[in-house]
Amino acid sequence: MPTIIRQPATPYVGRFAPSPSGPLHMGSLVCALASYLDARANNGQWLVRIEDIDPPREQAGAHSLILESLAKHGLESDQRVLFQSQRHDAYSATLNTLAQRQLSYRCNCTRARLKQLESLYDQHCLSLAPPPNSLSAIRLNQQAALLSLDKPTLDPLIDGVLGPLQLPLDPHDDFVIHRKDGLFAYQLAVVVDDIEQGITHVVRGADLLSTTNKQRLLFFTLGSSPPHYSHIPLVTDSRGHKLSKQNHAPAIQSTEATANLTFACELLGLCNNKERTTLQHKSVTTILQWATGKWDIRALPTHPIIG
Repeated sequence: MPTIIRQPATPYVGRFAPSPSGPLHMGSLVCALASYLDARANNGQWLVRIEDIDPPREQAGAHSLILESLAKHGLESDQRVLFQSQRHDAYSATLNTLAQRQLSYRCNCTRARLKQLESLYDQHCLSLAPPPNSLSAIRLNQQAALLSLDKPTLDPLIDGVLGPLQLPLDPHDDFVIHRKDGLFAYQLAVVVDDIEQGITHVVRGADLLSTTNKQRLLFFTLGSSPPHYSHIPLVTDSRGHKLSKQNHAPAIQSTEATANLTFACELLGLCNNKERTTLQHKSVTTILQWATGKWDIRALPTHPIIG
């Protein structure tokens, strides 16, 4: 069983980690602002990470647009921006470690077969290993990982917004940590980078809640403690669809920074429409300072908010 790194009361370190699949939209600005305000309200650091490990989904020049837009809104990283595309050696080393500990295995199941399984993987390739030279993904053996930790399952998640949650973790539903196409999986990269950067708090959208226990298991398996998670409500359109690049949410205009920030503050419940009208004539710095003083993550709504 690996030694769990019990970090003492370390300073708060938060992060915002967009993927460069397009420019910032209002939903992503709300998430960035929430994570920034939580860091500032706790006298912590706020870091920016560009999650550029999926080239087929990325848009040329998007990372520059994102960083420029964040800066125009006063949201600048307290440390050098980390790019996942420059972290392949760290991810490969972690894959090797898991393989040496016999906590992972190769899987060559086709998309058609996986689609038939619906949501849960059946560990087919754990019992029937693929041929050595076959194109394969790599999965984490969750049951073996839990056994290495002497845990039958994970403790409930104490979410900063949603409170105590008993999230499902099927020990047989082994998830991919390295894709068949040779790309590193999000679940692996995000954990390796959070450990590297010393992230203590993660404020992100509620749509990522389902990934949290997989990431928590990886943290423990790699000998580290997970950060404290807070999942904020999603910003949706009038039809209830999440604002996202996939749903063609319009990009925010950096020339409208104060209007964008105050609207994001209203969506987060920090001000009403009348207060917002007055506030948007202030400077970006003044708005962020004001919002930091008003911030209380426990007061956020738990239901989606219409943007």
